[in-house]
Amino acid sequence: MSDSIISVEHVFKSVTDSTGTLDILRDIDFALNARETVAIVGASGSGKSTLLSIIAGLDTPSRGTVRLAGQDLFVIDEDERAALRAQKVGFVFQSFQLLANLTALENVMLPLELADRRDARKVATEMLARVGLSERLGHYPKVLSGGEQQRVALARAFVVKPAVLLADEPTGSLDFATGEKVMELMFDLNREQGTTLVLVTHDSAIAERCDRRITIEAGQVVA
Repeated sequence: MSDSIISVEHVFKSVTDSTGTLDILRDIDFALNARETVAIVGASGSGKSTLLSIIAGLDTPSRGTVRLAGQDLFVIDEDERAALRAQKVGFVFQSFQLLANLTALENVMLPLELADRRDARKVATEMLARVGLSERLGHYPKVLSGGEQQRVALARAFVVKPAVLLADEPTGSLDFATGEKVMELMFDLNREQGTTLVLVTHDSAIAERCDRRITIEAGQVVA
């Protein structure tokens, strides 16, 4: 597994409350190579989004290990995990997660500025042009359509050229035609940059476009 960009090793996740213990993930084990595209599919509540959060190091497993670019995420502290995410990982969410008080350009500049890139404005402007939003640089999210907001989110995710892009139902808030355009753009950018794409989706047509499909049922990989 040393060549893997992501290695998920016997991951379990349980939560306990007054009603007892709920097993969310049970013995999840797989590895992904650089440039690979994988769809994580399953019914609502099957554990897909929890798995994605653990891969990102945003949530911790009850047992097991996740390695990102060879680094065990759970032997380092949260600050170190955040630094590793900033270097290696991009995110795209169903709800866009844009900052409402920043323009499209400022949203895309933000990860570059956090990385102390002096060319942040230039690079962000070029990336927004790549996603077809040159005319929307100064617009705030509230005046952008859903499809435009998701394209801003894609630009923000890809502008740092992440080794891994994690996408959680990226077309879930969009109509079919707009979702198709966004997915086309995501796969194009993925190929251009050689990113590893991990995509949580309930859309079988999107899953078919990926190199691999990992199906989760009741917290376990079944295919």
